Amino acid sequence: MRFYFPDSQDLVSPTYDFQRDEYSPLRVRQRDDRYAHEVLDEHPYHGLLVSKSIVDGSIRGAGKYTGAQRARLYRLGVREFFRLTPELVTLGDNGAFNYADELVPPVTVDETLDFYEGCGFDAGVSVDHIIFGYAPEADFNTVDPAWAQRRLLTLRLAEEFITRVADRGTDLEPVGAAQGWSPTSYADSVKQLQDFGYRRIALGGMVPLKTRQIVECLEAIDGVRAPETEFHLLGITRVESMGRFAEFGVTSFDSTSAFRQAFMDDRLNFHTRDEAYVALRVPQVDGNPTLRRAVLAGRVSQRDAVSGERECLRALRAYDGTESSMREVLAALARYETICQSKKSYLSQYERTLRAAPWAKCSCSICRELGIEVAIFRGTERNKRRGFHNLSVLAHKIQNLSLPHPTEDSHG
Repeated sequence: MRFYFPDSQDLVSPTYDFQRDEYSPLRVRQRDDRYAHEVLDEHPYHGLLVSKSIVDGSIRGAGKYTGAQRARLYRLGVREFFRLTPELVTLGDNGAFNYADELVPPVTVDETLDFYEGCGFDAGVSVDHIIFGYAPEADFNTVDPAWAQRRLLTLRLAEEFITRVADRGTDLEPVGAAQGWSPTSYADSVKQLQDFGYRRIALGGMVPLKTRQIVECLEAIDGVRAPETEFHLLGITRVESMGRFAEFGVTSFDSTSAFRQAFMDDRLNFHTRDEAYVALRVPQVDGNPTLRRAVLAGRVSQRDAVSGERECLRALRAYDGTESSMREVLAALARYETICQSKKSYLSQYERTLRAAPWAKCSCSICRELGIEVAIFRGTERNKRRGFHNLSVLAHKIQNLSLPHPTEDSHG
């Protein structure tokens, strides 16, 4: 099972000073900062997925890349730009979520291929248009006409895409995008994509579906799947179900979930192989926008906030696992919550995190180097490193999956 990490220019600075919370004045971001595969001892993913809309922008506005970064990617190519080792592979797509509200994709097949070829991707997904909805009882005549139109447009563009790949004589592996609203419609899309010549198919629009619904779709698809056809799940993690998915030909997936939970989730910030823990929130007085606004508005005393912030960091760095040390940390965190007028208290979850001290039991390079700092919810450098740690945990879970050994008789 291969895991692709979707790029959104997530890097960390190896020279960041955690004691002073300062960057080196000599830092040059693209030259000096490091991706997860450069920071961790073992690669936390098998490849990168890079979306055209992230690089070039879309109808919604500019992408995540500056003009200089975009030019550098096209000049160097995807492998050199990301400093990839030979075993890491690359997959390009359009980033259809970014134009989901449009009637038609604002990008042509040739523009997409120019992006894939210009950047030197190993494989690329055909242009698609997402269907946001699941109606398993609706047939091709009773479904919302807009959904039916999007599915047919996705298929037409996939046929054009694989034809243009052949015409250009490129080495790019074409990956057909399948959209649907039900097991039957997904199966029909896959059948048509195989008829076009695709042997690798990306199943899109499944992110909102329950695992049971994904399995229902895969079971229907299995009835038309050719023995050599492989599937990629776009935006789906569900590691606990990957063994089941693999029975139906799923060989790869992509997701930012484990990474983003480090700083976007309310509770599941620090992952281990068996559990997840709340990170210890110590917002920066000068760097946290919400806290800064409260200080400027006079609702929070800057002097008290700075004092509380420093006390929390001092107590956390001195934490030694004893009960007295824990009481000191929790008291400091409680005072800082009060000073910051936090709308929610995490103290009970903090105690669970401190008792477990998962950073001390982790062998990844980030936890070995930073210790408790990686468990502090504070600024992009700690938060992204915690996200990288989460990716390393996901990688171990994938390695330990019990997957079927496919044979020609393993599907319909």
